[in-house]
Amino acid sequence: MKKYILDLRVVSLTRVHQRYVLVKLTSDNELPEILPGQFVEVRVDASPTTFLRRPISVHFVDRDRNELWLLVAVVGDGTRSLAALRAGDTLNCVLPLGNSFCLNPPYEASSGILLVGGGVGVAPLLYYGKWLNDLGITPTFLLGARTSADLLMLDEFNKYGRVCVTTEDGSMGEKGFVSDHSIWEAESFSQISTCGPKPMMVAVARMAKLMGVYCEASLENMMACGLGACLCCVEKTTEGNLCVCKEGPVFSTERLLW
Repeated sequence: MKKYILDLRVVSLTRVHQRYVLVKLTSDNELPEILPGQFVEVRVDASPTTFLRRPISVHFVDRDRNELWLLVAVVGDGTRSLAALRAGDTLNCVLPLGNSFCLNPPYEASSGILLVGGGVGVAPLLYYGKWLNDLGITPTFLLGARTSADLLMLDEFNKYGRVCVTTEDGSMGEKGFVSDHSIWEAESFSQISTCGPKPMMVAVARMAKLMGVYCEASLENMMACGLGACLCCVEKTTEGNLCVCKEGPVFSTERLLW
């Protein structure tokens, strides 16, 4: 896919959690084609300590409003600077980068697609859920967090599929991790897609393997260039060392040495 360097205008910035902000961006021209699972590299101009662009998953693309949504975890100087943006500010982005989730699931998978996310890893699953919904497929979202207050954007996820949740303290949904949810024993799935902390994705991949189900994972390795040049995001795979930003971030878990 063709890549673009665009100055996007901030439509709004909403603090959805003490550690997360939702940034909605637009352009005077129609946004380019963007696929679920891809990411953008954002230039941070207002932080003197942030020299490299920051990779951020595409959370959602609203074609009706010509908006790109980014869910940003505020963890350092760069993301704190992004969290200080205001409507009307400009954000320079390289997009779209990386590959995508499975865009055309086989017919037999349409009756049981499970999207598993934890923490800010839920971000790319919203747009994927919308994509599947547009294909006539209703996915099941399984979202995990520490507490009910840490569950993000549930109203949006509910628009595109069934939502199941787990919390470590039991304050919402079932208590425990996503791998502890009763849905794994109560239902069957033909495809599983996951994004979040590596231990969570490893557990999901192992469960999928035991079930004989195709599974793909969106990796969150440290990225700098987003183009496969700097080699800082390399992941060991069955095919050797691959750059997550270029060959991924989405991989079939059969290719990963987990």
